[in-house]
Amino acid sequence: MSKIKKVVLAYSGGLDTSVIIPWLIENYGCEVVAFAADLGQGDNLKAVEKKAIQSGASKCYIADLQEEFLKEYAFRALRADAVYEYKYLLATSTARYVTAKKQAEIALKEKADALSHGATGKGNDQVRFEMTYKAFAPGLKVIAPWREWDIRSREDAVEYAQARGIPVPVTVSKPYSIDSNLWHNSFEGGILESPANEPLPDMFLMTTNPEEAPDQAEYVELSFDKGWPTHINGRAYDPVKLVHRLNKIGGRHGCGRVDLVENRTVGMKSRGVYESPGAALLYTAHRELFFLTHGKDLLRFRQLVSQKYADLAYSGLWFTPLREALDGFIDVCEKRVTGKVRLKLYKGNITIASRTSPLSLYDERISTFGFSGELYSHADALGFMNLYGLPIAVEARMQERLKAERKKARSKAKKSKQAK
Repeated sequence: MSKIKKVVLAYSGGLDTSVIIPWLIENYGCEVVAFAADLGQGDNLKAVEKKAIQSGASKCYIADLQEEFLKEYAFRALRADAVYEYKYLLATSTARYVTAKKQAEIALKEKADALSHGATGKGNDQVRFEMTYKAFAPGLKVIAPWREWDIRSREDAVEYAQARGIPVPVTVSKPYSIDSNLWHNSFEGGILESPANEPLPDMFLMTTNPEEAPDQAEYVELSFDKGWPTHINGRAYDPVKLVHRLNKIGGRHGCGRVDLVENRTVGMKSRGVYESPGAALLYTAHRELFFLTHGKDLLRFRQLVSQKYADLAYSGLWFTPLREALDGFIDVCEKRVTGKVRLKLYKGNITIASRTSPLSLYDERISTFGFSGELYSHADALGFMNLYGLPIAVEARMQERLKAERKKARSKAKKSKQAK
């Protein structure tokens, strides 16, 4: 096996990747190039770059991927109405793909021998990173320290970092793992590892405690063009500013909190707590528009597609022909998803105040309880009832016939017994 001379590491400055730089140098004797993605997580990336160099990296690339993340990943999941296991809006999942793709591009540019990440051997992120590596840099070796080193817990990792003078954002007493981007914050570890424990109120970063949210409801109008979010209250925003704006609006009312025990790709269950205020508003409004503009058969079928899309996005299979094909179907569906939805926000709740679309299939002239004119006659329902209910009537008649035959057989048997 050839010696590893240069590794490109997906670097965040968090606990896991903070200890990986010195570990790679100590165990592989290689050069480490760090790569940090700006996904709107609010980090001081200059400080992240400085920390990477101080930890032993030869250089640190920084890339602003916020707009690409939203347009090509998060918004595509939104348009597909992809929600994993009823609750999770796939923010970490989709963020890993844009990060790993860029990391692979840098590795090829640097003529590196390997790629590395800080995902554990128990989690989903290892799958998302490595399936992306296979799609864009299949010839490079992958080094996943959590599958090799002697560090067995976050407590061990904290001690390893402290022994080498590397500051980390967690402590043994409060070992939360926080993953942040402009689409959400996620929290795992510590007391959250027990599903019986309620999240601490001071843990959340983007959302006000609903109990302490304003006593006055707020209305917000969202506009979509072919499924792409474009306006807030009639004002146009680019994708990044739009999401940041909605995070503030939804966050101050405590919207978008999720507590989920989910099925990981590797087979175990895990517990995660998420806050996605802007995404929650967008998903709610977008879904309401396709309820308004989709016929029954299209709506039912896209429900199946949404579930499959969520499974692919969650499980590392974004860069596959199937996901691309599903996007083709979604693009056709979303040609109808144009219009405006007005939401009412109050103490963690998101309710629908109104929805309008030039492509709406809702026709008051037909839906009214009053006279529908020539479009619909109440008398037409008689023939429909007869045809729609024909299978039920046939089944009922068959059951009546069987019942009569059984009754006749019992009567015949009784007479035969009496005759003996």
